[in-house]
Amino acid sequence: MAKKKAFALRINEDMLKAIEKWAADEFRSTNGQIEWMLMQYLKQQKREPKSKSN
Repeated sequence: MAKKKAFALRINEDMLKAIEKWAADEFRSTNGQIEWMLMQYLKQQKREPKSKSN
């Protein structure tokens, strides 16, 4: 599993409420939903991170 790094995110209050609702609908945490959304967009743009081989 990839190492996780914390960082602060400033986000519009209405956008955050919409993401929180979507996360609840999908049984995810808000953080998990944002991570999922970002990964979906990275895949769509063919910019997903390369996995490190052990």
